[in-house]
Amino acid sequence: MSQVKRLPPRNKVKVQDTWDLASLFADDAAWETAFKKLEKQIPKYDKYRGTLRESPKSLAACLKFDADFDRLAERVGIYAFLRSAGDQTDNTCQNMMARVQNMGARAAQAASYIRPEILAMPAAKWKKMKAAAELKRFRLSLERLLRTKPHTLSDGEENLLAMQGEMAAAAGEAFRKLLDADMQFGDVKNEKGERIELSNATFSQLLNAPKRSVRKAAFHQYYEQFQGHENTLAATLKGSILKDVYYARVRKYDSALGASLFPDNVPTSVYDNLIQTVRAHLPALHRYYDIRRRAMRLKEIRQYDTYVPILSELEVRRTWKQAVKLVVASVAPLGSDYQSVLEKGLNGRWCDRYPNRAKQSGAFSCGSFDADPYIMMNYQPQVLNHVFTLAHEAGHSMHSYYSAKHQPFEYYNYTIFVAEVASTFNEQLLSERMLADANSDQERAYLINREIDDIRGTIFRQTMFAEFEKIVHEMAEAGQPLTVQSFQEVYQELLSAYFGPDFTLDDELKWECFRIPHFYRAFYVYKYATGMSAAIALAKRVLHGGPQELNDYLGFLRGGCSQDPLDLLRGAGVDMEQPEPVEAAMLHFEQLTSQLDALL
Repeated sequence: MSQVKRLPPRNKVKVQDTWDLASLFADDAAWETAFKKLEKQIPKYDKYRGTLRESPKSLAACLKFDADFDRLAERVGIYAFLRSAGDQTDNTCQNMMARVQNMGARAAQAASYIRPEILAMPAAKWKKMKAAAELKRFRLSLERLLRTKPHTLSDGEENLLAMQGEMAAAAGEAFRKLLDADMQFGDVKNEKGERIELSNATFSQLLNAPKRSVRKAAFHQYYEQFQGHENTLAATLKGSILKDVYYARVRKYDSALGASLFPDNVPTSVYDNLIQTVRAHLPALHRYYDIRRRAMRLKEIRQYDTYVPILSELEVRRTWKQAVKLVVASVAPLGSDYQSVLEKGLNGRWCDRYPNRAKQSGAFSCGSFDADPYIMMNYQPQVLNHVFTLAHEAGHSMHSYYSAKHQPFEYYNYTIFVAEVASTFNEQLLSERMLADANSDQERAYLINREIDDIRGTIFRQTMFAEFEKIVHEMAEAGQPLTVQSFQEVYQELLSAYFGPDFTLDDELKWECFRIPHFYRAFYVYKYATGMSAAIALAKRVLHGGPQELNDYLGFLRGGCSQDPLDLLRGAGVDMEQPEPVEAAMLHFEQLTSQLDALL
């Protein structure tokens, strides 16, 4: 029997392939010192209680103490999180994360009086305080705080909610442990006859296999685990949804969706417009699936046939260094400063590069004010999409870099709504670069196919997820049961609508609703779709524009959260309150589909 290729344990990974967390803390001992310092700071919140209305000076002193605490807490929390992400079975790392979560809950409880005490000020006093010179640094934060007044409770009630922090995270934490540590998917034989350990990290690699029997085996074997844990997974998802509904009701929002959109000052019409516009263009998606089926010479097309490139014989193996070189070259339109900073970071140790046993699945960027903007990858050299994932996460990291460089701590941390613009913008640049370098119609078709699949995965698929989230939260708000059956019925209807009448849906797909980590961060995924729509428009604007268009976009990257997300995007050149950006992205998809059909 052939030997099974297994992922290495964390302690066997080459140091140069892991991130260097020294910009956060030199080692665990330095982290421990900072953690203890934070713990000692928590009781000091009490000295400001009851003083916030005395004078601008007293309010500024409290806000400065809180900001300084948050700044150090950010470093402490990110270090523990990144250590844990590298190996989710490492007891030391898990202990660090648990201590951070506990400390964060206690700090939130200690500081819970700040918001209600400020908002209890009479209007005249509030106006005078806010205008004082001592509070200039915090003026925007105070104005944003005023918006929350209808949703802020009494001091005692806020304290009770703060005490629930760790409990509220339990459903998501249980899901993560089950998905990334406890669930074992067995081994699958790849197209070379080698036995590969099936995991969340290798699943995408196997779905890209040219041999259909490999894709089919990986698909069915992977989802067997979700079927075997469906009751637990339904319970954790239900717990997360009920948590969202509970907090929305307690804070007097109209809905969980409204509560989620409120901090970004995004109207629900933006969310609804996305779903309506994408729904109207589903026939174009169905047409693409039929083009793919014919090109792959399949009698029927299934979900595990939708990830492998149609022209799979053009798949090229790219080492990490080659991927970095390509990504850096593609961002040339953003200027030499952007390029040089990114090249240094990617060739250095911003990134944790490859899969290892018990490493968190997927990829992410994790920026902070005082440290490098780290990137976690599970890079597979034979998967082209992982090159685009690297470009995507690099977009996040450079957004963090520019925001931290140009904004104070209070206003550097951009919202998720705009984050997905910066990341998918870089993917657009990479696609443009590779299409420009294409040597044949066949290669061009291959790259167009990849861009189509990117839009399909980022706009169509994430909009389907967004619609699922909206429906199941509305079910919870209406008191309807959330069970294995009800979740699957909703999801099956969406699968039928989005994949179309001529697509063969495997029965296992109904369990997909239980494997999406973003469902535990409700109403997040729609931002991928709106972000890509904005990115397509902005990339065309920069590529076909001049210095002003570039400066507008770089200004957006430097903006952090110094303006509301929709205003930041208007400054960059796109208005997401109008239907045009999503409509334009859909028309772009249709044009690419026609080009692909002609080339094939």
